[in-house]
Formats: sequence, structure tokens, C-alpha cells
Amino acid sequence: MDILTFDKYILYLIGRPQSGWIDMKKEKMTKFDFLYKLTTSKAALKKITIIPGETDYFIYKEIAKKMNYKYLRCSNIPTSFLYPDTYYLPYGFTKKEICNYLYKVSLKKHKNLAKRIFGYWNFNKYYHYLIIASIIQKEAKNKKDMKLISSIIYNRLKLHMKLQMDGTLNHGKYSHTKVTPKMIRNDNTRFNTYKYYGLPHKPVCVVSLPAIISAIFPAKTKYLYFVRVKGRHIFTKSYTEHLKSVKK
Repeated sequence: MDILTFDKYILYLIGRPQSGWIDMKKEKMTKFDFLYKLTTSKAALKKITIIPGETDYFIYKEIAKKMNYKYLRCSNIPTSFLYPDTYYLPYGFTKKEICNYLYKVSLKKHKNLAKRIFGYWNFNKYYHYLIIASIIQKEAKNKKDMKLISSIIYNRLKLHMKLQMDGTLNHGKYSHTKVTPKMIRNDNTRFNTYKYYGLPHKPVCVVSLPAIISAIFPAKTKYLYFVRVKGRHIFTKSYTEHLKSVKK
């Protein structure tokens, strides 16, 4: 299409052109329709929803699919630092632009939350709580039990007990894999809390606000064990009680 000097006066009358990718809806149109669309069409956006409990492996895989890329990995974003929310990414964003945008938004949301709770932002301190929150996110079947599970994590760490929680093994591409005795034996990563003491070195998954709050403000209990039963958990203080719960 030839753009003439006169066309800029038409644009001046109908409005300013938008920047970025926009959805024209039509393949063929008159020049006036084209110029009009430049000023009125909505941006072509892709809806991306990041769900709490999901791992970076599947999140980036889904984003790549929707943005028509074969592969996406944001090395500038710490593991599981993405903030779960719904994002609208302009079609045509480069991989770098996608990663920078997601990092910028996630960092802002995490910073605001940290400042509301602690009064300041310290990445290392906050990331430590994200690790705990990610275990809670993977283990809890409901928000009600999150603070109780958090208390068990702290109680076990205090007594130098292994956490031995299945949820930590659902990292990366194993997010939806059923944890089995064989998986526990073969997983030699720091995520395997059956083999290693303490917390994993990174969060297992992206986390929700209730999980973060539960990690920072755990319930005060003496519980050391829990078992999942039909959408809820049974909490116990001793291994003997725990075995009875498992048997039930």
C-alpha cells in the first residue's frame, strides 16, 4: 500500500496510530479503513494464566506454545519467582521482551507484598520464605491447612528431622508425576527431602498469597506428621499416632 503525504493529515484528523501489534481483523481493506484501524484497533494480546502450584517447566512450555515459540526459558527470572496471575502479552513480543515483562511485574508484586509485611525488601530473606511456601503449596489440599503444614515444616527443621514430603519431589517436569518409592530412591537432587536434611535449595513451584502468608506466619503447634485424607489432612504429634492415622 502506498502511503502519501496527504495520509498523515487523515491520521491527524482521526487520531494517533497505536504502537506495537494490533488486530486488524480483516485481510483486505481500503486505505481509509487501514488508517482508521491504525488508530482504533485493539492490541493483539495472548492471555497467559500462571496457576499456583505449577512449575516453571510447564509454565514456560505453555507460554511458548501460546506465543508461537518452540522453546522458552527465562534465565533472568529466579526459579519459581513468577507471580501467579493472568497476564496479557502482545503478540509479536520477543522472548527477551516476554521474560523482561514477566520479571518486572513479578518483582513489583513480590516487593510490594514484602514491604507490606516486613516494611522493606530483601530478596534472600523473601526467597527463603518462597521455598517454604512452595512446599506448603504442593502439600496442602486447602487453604485452611496451610498454616498447620507450615508449622510441621518449622517443627521438623527445629528438631533436625528430614522433612520427607512428597511435594518437594514434584519439581520441574515431575510436577504431575506420582511420587513412588522408586522415584524417592532415584531422585538425587536437593529437592528430595527424603534424602537430604533441611529445605530444598529453590522453591518447588510458584506460590499463592495464602501459601506465602502461611510460610511467614505458621500456626503454633507440636505437630510433626500429617496424612492426606479425602481433601483434608489428619495432623499428629507422634509417629505412633501417625501410623494409626495412616491405617485408618
